[in-house]
Amino acid sequence: MSYQNIAAALSPQHIQEIKAALQTVQKKLPFLITLSTEERRKLVKMGDKSLAFVNNSVTAAQSNREILPATFDVEELVRDYQLTTALTELLISIQQLSEQVDDTLMAVGSEAMTSSLTVYDYVKTASKKTPGLKSVAEQLGERFKVIGKGKSAKTPVS
Repeated sequence: MSYQNIAAALSPQHIQEIKAALQTVQKKLPFLITLSTEERRKLVKMGDKSLAFVNNSVTAAQSNREILPATFDVEELVRDYQLTTALTELLISIQQLSEQVDDTLMAVGSEAMTSSLTVYDYVKTASKKTPGLKSVAEQLGERFKVIGKGKSAKTPVS
């Protein structure tokens, strides 16, 4: 489906309901953690190819417990693998939602900026003949003041 003008609104009640739903999701995942950059760097990474490796390792461990040290917890390996597959499935859904929210935010932000640029152009033009609009034009123009040497004030940036 191609992108077209977004005509939607979120009421404060809907926003609160969505936030409550997200809090419910977080409560269902009380074991979630936050890793530091250093912790992330030190961890052994597991990608798509590694998932098959771990799956095969689980099968090998379950079938050959006698070769593993007594301290090796096969059940913990199984739980880790099962949680990995479950979280991977959830992450895919969350990433899809995040991508849709991000794309929609970008599109609707663009719509707002495009319309605002049109308003600014009309205010600038009208301020030359309409009393009281000069200060409005100056206020809107603050957005486009030169940031530094060589920077163009024509192209809006965040």
